[in-house]
Amino acid sequence: MLERKKAQIRARVEHPFHIVKNLFGHKKVSYKGLAKNRARMFSLFALANLVIAKRPLLRLAGVSASSGGRRPSSHRNRPN
Repeated sequence: MLERKKAQIRARVEHPFHIVKNLFGHKKVSYKGLAKNRARMFSLFALANLVIAKRPLLRLAGVSASSGGRRPSSHRNRPN
């Protein structure tokens, strides 16, 4: 039971790193200087948080995640 709890916590902590490394392609540092690298990492993790929060936010808004953020309109299915 303890191992299951640790695995759940580990999964939540490591998910943003997975997004930054695999979805955004950040494999290694590309800038010289700590300030530039820090700014890049802050922005990448902020975007990762948005990616993680996308589905619940769209669900609250009543929009399907697969529709690309568009609300279904009633006039699309009307015959001409």
